[in-house]
Amino acid sequence: MAPLHLPTDLIPRYRNRLKTEQDALRDAYLADADTRALLDGRAKVVDGALADLWRELELPPTFALAAVGGYGRGELFPASDIDLLILLPGAPGIGEEARLSQLVSLFWDIGLEIGHSVRTVDECLSEADGDITVQTALIEARLLAGDATLFRTFQAGLHGRLDAKAFFKAKKLEQEERHMRYNETPYSLEPNCKESPGGLRDLQVILWIARAAGIGASWAELTAAGLLTAEEEQLINSVERFLDDVRIRLHLHTRRREDRLLFDHQTAVAKMFGFEPTATRRESELLMQQYYRSAKAALQLNTILLQNLGARLFPPPAGTTRPLNERFQAAHDLLEMRADDLFERQPSAILEAFLMLQRHPELRGMTARTLRALYRARFRIDDAFRADPANRALFLELFKSPQGIVHEFRRMNAYGILGRYLPNFGAIVGQMQHDLFHVYTVDQHILQVLRNLRRFAVEEFAHEYPLCSRLINGFERPWVLYIAALFHDIAKGRGGDHSELGTADARAFCESHGLAPEDTEMVVWLVRHHLTMSQVAQKQDISDPDVVKHFAQVVGDERHLVALYLLTVADIRGTSPKVWNAWKGQLLEELYSATRNVLGRGGAPEPHGVIQERQQEALRLLRYFALSDTVHEGLWKQLDTVYFLRHSAEEIAWHTRNLHYRINTPTPIVKARPNRNEEGLQVMVYAPDQPDLFTRICGFFGREGFSIVDAKVHTTRHGYALDSFVLLDVSGRDDYRQLVSYLEHELAQRLSHPCTPEPPPTGRLSRQVKHFPITPEVSIHPDEKGTQFVLSLVAADRPGLLYKIATTLTRHGAYLHTAKIATLGDRVEDVFLLSGGDLASSAGRVKLESELLDELQV
Repeated sequence: MAPLHLPTDLIPRYRNRLKTEQDALRDAYLADADTRALLDGRAKVVDGALADLWRELELPPTFALAAVGGYGRGELFPASDIDLLILLPGAPGIGEEARLSQLVSLFWDIGLEIGHSVRTVDECLSEADGDITVQTALIEARLLAGDATLFRTFQAGLHGRLDAKAFFKAKKLEQEERHMRYNETPYSLEPNCKESPGGLRDLQVILWIARAAGIGASWAELTAAGLLTAEEEQLINSVERFLDDVRIRLHLHTRRREDRLLFDHQTAVAKMFGFEPTATRRESELLMQQYYRSAKAALQLNTILLQNLGARLFPPPAGTTRPLNERFQAAHDLLEMRADDLFERQPSAILEAFLMLQRHPELRGMTARTLRALYRARFRIDDAFRADPANRALFLELFKSPQGIVHEFRRMNAYGILGRYLPNFGAIVGQMQHDLFHVYTVDQHILQVLRNLRRFAVEEFAHEYPLCSRLINGFERPWVLYIAALFHDIAKGRGGDHSELGTADARAFCESHGLAPEDTEMVVWLVRHHLTMSQVAQKQDISDPDVVKHFAQVVGDERHLVALYLLTVADIRGTSPKVWNAWKGQLLEELYSATRNVLGRGGAPEPHGVIQERQQEALRLLRYFALSDTVHEGLWKQLDTVYFLRHSAEEIAWHTRNLHYRINTPTPIVKARPNRNEEGLQVMVYAPDQPDLFTRICGFFGREGFSIVDAKVHTTRHGYALDSFVLLDVSGRDDYRQLVSYLEHELAQRLSHPCTPEPPPTGRLSRQVKHFPITPEVSIHPDEKGTQFVLSLVAADRPGLLYKIATTLTRHGAYLHTAKIATLGDRVEDVFLLSGGDLASSAGRVKLESELLDELQV
């Protein structure tokens, strides 16, 4: 059998046919958004073209062409591969191989992206044995053309060898591994609508297992088999339709097989859906909220159906239940209601179910029967339910349990119970925060903050944050903190100040649930001030006694200080793994300690008292190095009050130890050491002052792959710059100790030879900054004395940013006294204290602001 001589118009004829029919399907879809019409229609278009080609090439009548994988299900997304199986009764001859090769080439030539295999029935079955991926692709096989008898033989052989129980276990394990690859959350910033938890694959897994077990191949058949209720079938069809819709629009927008909802595509896809931006939300945020809610429902239905299928395939042995109370029992390590109508008769049992899981940690979750009933009964949580004192008491009890708090609140959120009981919480479920440092939806962030607070209280994790663990374990009624955590961001997305708006929600909750007045006041105060401590620590000079005194006045007493400190640490750690670092932890701890001292004294100490204390402590530390009691005198007489207020006693001792014998040296001195907790470096630079010194230093650090997170710039009375920096490595090096000698030598060498400042490499913008830009803000205003100026700026972070700022300040002759650097994820909020140069005139300040704004534009 030789290859056929084909008509010259065959390839263009089929290409045009496929294009015309697929374009018509696309246009119809864009007009009416009928996902099934597009998916089924494209499969039928390709079916027809393949079957016609099969006939035109006159393949042997004993061969068969079958669709497998997603194409075998009879659905094709706009850019999906077309998976084919060519079945043969035996090994092909040379002529038959040539004809098959011609067929496959034609499939590609007419514009189809195919994945194909050529197998005999025995080869197919042998390959499927023990390979779950092959089994999955083949169980959906569908005959397109050729020998129907051969195809039925293949199907019978495959299903005869399928072990439904082994298939169930393998697919469940495969799903767990897939979920782990996507961090076990549907709430990724850029989810994969096919593979991520809650994506289309989670729904397909159910149908694969059901088909392998002979239960059914569609949601309607699963409903008929008793695995789904009519309501669940309606919901799963709705969720699947939306996820299909997202994937179709992604393919159409990108014109390729793209299943990731990347930032690059979210706005375009949202517009394709018809989302319009609101005063407080982007259209992409509205799309993603609907996506997250659909993914959450898909994940929940997947859990219920997997349990149902598991119970069908692996029925638990009789006599494995034990009563827990008159309403619940333990069944095979799962919580089960004792009567099918429990939640209808006693709606309060909805909340009690989660309390039972807290009180019985040996239980791994709920049975499918209980989950289904709970899901059906969620609408029993209405205004009357919320107003019932018994239900309010049950809900409050969930915060007070010694264990299982985080697990059960997460479970309540996943099952839609938490959002029903607290409608204001329900409003932020799945709400994305495109603010460059949150990487979780609002509801997930809130639960992450709750988790962080609880982690402080667990003995096994006391080594992580010893101070936090000690404080929370000495804090009376810590459950008050958990309520504050639940409400601290509950007003996000409403417009306005979410801290203020959230206080009204928190107060209403506390008063309606009967909290004592002092506990209500604490929760409301924490919600209102949950950002205050981080703002003071990261944006103000906490070595200034006036700053600490003012913060102490806001806090009022030590209980409020402890509560705010714990919530602040938990909150920052709950935004993103990138945002928290040891330096932020150190700033917060220093502010906590300084404020505690002020509260203990009943007011702020006088500045001279602070200086005297620090100097005495610095002298005590210097004695450890066998230095004389007068070693400090030469250096300290060159330092003013501001220096001693801005540096800790330990920093003063470190500077003195390294500089006391080289006070007037013309050679720059650079000293570095690992920061506390071995995260980052502290660097001291001492050199004759010069206009572009700060710029040159910033350029050097940028070129060496360091990010400056704090800078203290000081000029001595005799004209030397004494600058201190805290650096974090952004280039992936782990051992900071190995960098100390190199950094000391190289920076000292660069500063020893006057030269033009060298800019650091510009690098690439993060994708978040690119798609969710921050509008730069710059303000310059005089300080309280009117002698110096405070420059505040907000911008999107990027490599070389601080160097650009420093260069601009130098160009305008601005003299830098101090710098406060705060980097929150991809957002920079910096404050500089300046004097001189163009700052003297209002026109000069306006020009400097304008140029800085230009530099900060992305």
